[in-house]
Amino acid sequence: MATTFDGTKGILMASVAARKEYPHAKISVVGVGQVGMACAFSIMLQHAASELCLVDVQEDKLKGEMLDLQHGLSFVKKITIKADTDYAVTAGSKICIVTAGSRQREGETRLDLVQKNVNIFKHIIPELVKYSPDTILLIVSNPVDVLTYVAWKISGLPRNRVIGSGTNLDSSRFRFLLGERLGIAPSSCHGWIIGEHGDTSVAVWSGVNVAGTRLIDVNPHIGTDKDPEDWNSIHHQVISSAYEIIKLKGYTSWAIGVSVSTLCSSMLRDTHNVFAVSVFCKGLHGIENDVCLSLPSTLGESGVTEVMLQQLQADEKERLWKSAKQMQETIESIKW
Repeated sequence: MATTFDGTKGILMASVAARKEYPHAKISVVGVGQVGMACAFSIMLQHAASELCLVDVQEDKLKGEMLDLQHGLSFVKKITIKADTDYAVTAGSKICIVTAGSRQREGETRLDLVQKNVNIFKHIIPELVKYSPDTILLIVSNPVDVLTYVAWKISGLPRNRVIGSGTNLDSSRFRFLLGERLGIAPSSCHGWIIGEHGDTSVAVWSGVNVAGTRLIDVNPHIGTDKDPEDWNSIHHQVISSAYEIIKLKGYTSWAIGVSVSTLCSSMLRDTHNVFAVSVFCKGLHGIENDVCLSLPSTLGESGVTEVMLQQLQADEKERLWKSAKQMQETIESIKW
């Protein structure tokens, strides 16, 4: 049935049929700090969603960020942008991204942030699940592996629908640095950082390859102390990257924003791409701890569908177990 318009709108146009609302891809972002807005901006530019909702406790900043994004809508594909301090605005979200929390400061490790952010999550997670019981939680706040586990426990959601941004960004940094050294595009360098998004991360040197040629077959000592070319310094650079950026500009934002938007696109478009994201990993690679760590995982409409079981070398497994043990110790220190 056609709709009748009043005033200027009625003079300007004639209704032919009533508009119909179709199912759409809605993403909510909790926290409009530097990281949250980088995620939102990337989602808008990459058209990862048809509706984007922002939530924060700072009402003025929240409204300002919403308006700033809305004023650019004529330059991008159609997307609806909303914002509110009330979590009701997130209702029906396919993905809820959590970036809220105390920010990592210069000289502070990600693990120093644990208890502060656990307390914040106790309020945020139940509200998101209340309004979007079928959502996928994508945790970005640090320390991301611990908080992914915390979000999973608090939410009561199945483990495939609680994911951490994990070492997806670390793996991108790794590929960028490999590409810089080899003089080729990062997308042509295939390498993975797994384990903790932090100081105990593991570079899987046994699998690093270019055009199917493993670097370890060319340089058997690559990634070890015996390597005369010291390729492992690249992994050290990956670990120190965030600290360096925080020292230089006070925070990290753009790369994690693009990383998160890409993860969202894969899930909402059901592409089944493989990314290094933080997942519950007890029983995988001999891990006996109740923890979340990053492993290459397939992402689709239902969240994580498979975890890739890389053929890790003995020393890589040992480092992964060390990472898991440290996560377990941190989780045990949490005051629930």
